[in-house]
Amino acid sequence: MSEIPGDLKFMKSHEWARVEGDGKVTVGISDHAQGLLGDLVYVELPNVGDRVEAGNASAVVESVKAASDVYAPVSGTVTAVNAALSDKPETINEDAYGEGWIYTVEIDEPDQLNELLSPDDYAELLEDDDH
Repeated sequence: MSEIPGDLKFMKSHEWARVEGDGKVTVGISDHAQGLLGDLVYVELPNVGDRVEAGNASAVVESVKAASDVYAPVSGTVTAVNAALSDKPETINEDAYGEGWIYTVEIDEPDQLNELLSPDDYAELLEDDDH
């Protein structure tokens, strides 16, 4: 199991959120999720300016095995997308918590971050899944 960065918050559906400190939150999928999906072949990104709602599908990642929705951990407006994923979706497989980020959102309600799992809680969730 990979190391879970301590600066992230997680959803039970395996998305992560990194607070950037300027009212923006970067979103991706966890290393665990990319491992379950296998080799990613396609990423459908939201558009800059799109509104995303916490808990709703905001992007799609497709592997040779399955397509999976990426849910927004917080509500807000998309301010940046990782366009490099269009040509190289496997970046998520290689670096889920770094270069494999999916999009950045300007958060509407910072309180929503309190509803996400801490890295420790997320690790516990993964352990529970394994049993």
